[in-house]
Amino acid sequence: MAFGRVVRRRGGIEVRLRGEEREVLRAVLGQLRTAIEADAEDPALRRLFPPAYENDAEKEAGYRALAQHELLESRLQALAAVEASLDSKRLDDDGAAAWLRSLNALRLVLGTRLDVTEEDDHEIDPTDPDAPAWYLYYFLSGLVDDLVGALSD
Repeated sequence: MAFGRVVRRRGGIEVRLRGEEREVLRAVLGQLRTAIEADAEDPALRRLFPPAYENDAEKEAGYRALAQHELLESRLQALAAVEASLDSKRLDDDGAAAWLRSLNALRLVLGTRLDVTEEDDHEIDPTDPDAPAWYLYYFLSGLVDDLVGALSD
């Protein structure tokens, strides 16, 4: 699914996105930030913060009390790094890792909202009310794939 929009070049990782693609990312990153800051109990966001102790409510509550703030801050810092570098044409490895983490978080939340399964590699019906979300999901998936490839090179 690679688009070739993120590639390793001498001197860093090159991001080849059009202006409108960057604006879409800016908008959805802002929406994710707002959602994380507002309600970590949103079912779609639970995908980003899975339980550590699924079968032990007491241990899970203890873990959340200790780790939840740090988990949230880590996500928000990665989002801030991406937002700050969104207009950049080149990233270092740390910047690319923040992009990977944040874009994959967007993909996971959107996939949860769309109820994506492993079998969901289908043609998008342009008349489907969810078509724009599906296009975004596949766009994010391609960027994540490109980032993984660039970081692996």
